[in-house]
Formats: sequence, structure tokens, C-alpha cells
Amino acid sequence: MSAATLPPQASTANANALADALAAASISSSSSPKPDDSQELEDGEIRDEDDQEQDDGKVKTVFDDASRFNVKHPLYSTWTLFFDSPQSKLLPKTPSSTPATPSGTHGGWMEDIRKVVAFDSVEEFWGLYNNIIPPSQLPGKANYYLFKDGIMPAWEDPKNKNGGKWSIQVPKEKSKGAIDKMWLYTMLAAIGETFETPLPGPNDKEAPAPTQSDLVTGVIVSSRPAFYRISIWTRSAPDTALTDSDPLMARILTIGKHFKVSVLGYELDQKLVTGGFQSEIMFESHKDSEKKGNKNKIII
Repeated sequence: MSAATLPPQASTANANALADALAAASISSSSSPKPDDSQELEDGEIRDEDDQEQDDGKVKTVFDDASRFNVKHPLYSTWTLFFDSPQSKLLPKTPSSTPATPSGTHGGWMEDIRKVVAFDSVEEFWGLYNNIIPPSQLPGKANYYLFKDGIMPAWEDPKNKNGGKWSIQVPKEKSKGAIDKMWLYTMLAAIGETFETPLPGPNDKEAPAPTQSDLVTGVIVSSRPAFYRISIWTRSAPDTALTDSDPLMARILTIGKHFKVSVLGYELDQKLVTGGFQSEIMFESHKDSEKKGNKNKIII
């Protein structure tokens, strides 16, 4: 299977996982405010027809009525999207768009990162997704960072410094038609917090119920001149010499397997490297990744 092939079951698995995760969350509902008929109009002013409509008491999502919806589907956590590119430094800095730099951050790369928006509902996610440039259209050296609220996309953040990352690298020319879906499915698994959902066993008639994950802190997609890279960051990293009998190692392996099979649509035992800029799906701690020629990696 090529990196550009994403079978329908990958889409179905993620859609079902997110739907089940949302069903487990509470749904808040409140009636839309009714127009204040007591407010006097200025001379010559005509009340807008929308203001004359009365709330019919029905539940409306943003898909039913973009301006008068009265219910939204909350996520387990608030998530924040960040962006950077060589052109970011040309954008004006504002308190709302400039994230705080974690202490101990090396270099000035955080100076170019801009906060796009924070969201905590399914509706807000799709509103964001449908109004930003997809990864396939990003310039080289550009990145999207989607992290849980309060966590910065930096190794030095206290919630990241003892962690690591799963990552895959795919050739740009061969994957341009697939990278947008790969990134979308990765984001859905992140905000649905389903990365720790185990793969179905050979005798399972149905896929296992989604397992909420608190190990994943964020996901990143990077555009480079010759390749794309998608990464999943975790707050903890196991000793690579341990087996899956270690609880943390078992959780990390579950995330990697779910990423490879349920999110990206590969077979679990499929070898991905065929040359060029393609990589296998591998995990390494942030501390080890700083070492030249690091061999402390987990590959699935």
C-alpha cells in the first residue's frame, strides 16, 4: 500500500471512535436568547426578520442554524492550534497571538510561532478546519501544532520535557494527495482522545470501545521542501529496553499501533520504507532525539 493510499476503513474507524468519545461526554444545552421586543427602534429602523423569529424550543446544532444554534458537542479538553513559517516573523505580535515561551527554550524559534485559536467543541473544530490552509498547500518549513490548552509545542514545556514522540515522514511528491487526510485523521484521534484505543483482536467481532488517553499532549504536521512529517507528542517516554509488560511501554505501543493502523490505514506488519524520504513509524524520547545517531528508538 502506498503512502498516498488511505482505505475507507481508516476514515470509518476514526469517525466511529470520535462519535463514541463524544457520546461519552456531556452535552450542554441552553435556549437561544429571544429578541427583546421591548427595545425601541430608532426612527426609520426596521427590525431584522431574524430578530422576529421566536425560539421554537427545538435543539439546533451549528449545522442546523449557524447563527441561532443552542447546543454544541464538547470535547474532553480544550485544544489550541499554533502555526509557524519563515513568514511568521513578518506578522505583527499581539498578546492573543504570541504564546509564552517556556523557560529554558533554546534558540529563538519560538519567536516565530503564532497562536491561531483555542476551541473546545466539535463545531468549533470544524469551523477552524474548514477555514485554514491544508498542509498540502503550506510552504516549506511551515508547521501546524495542535496541543492541549496550556501546553506549549516545545520540549521544554513541563508537560513535554519527560516525553517523546511517534512520527512518520513521507515523500512530498508521492503524498501530496494524502497528507491532508492523514493530518485530519490524526487531529480527530487527538481531540477525540482515542489514541490509546487497542486494535481489535483476531477473534473480535467489533472494534474495541475507545479508550480515553491523557498521555498525548499534542500533534504536529510539518511541511518541508522534500517531505511531510506528522508527529504525536506524549508526556512520558519509556525506557526503550523494556518490553510491553511495562505499563508505560504498553501504552506507548498502543498509541503507535493505533496511529499506524486506525489513523493512517497501514497494515500493522507493513514495511513502509521503499527509499527516498519515507520513514517507518518510530518513537523516540525528546532527550534521545537530541543525540546524534540515536539508536534508542521503537519502530512498528
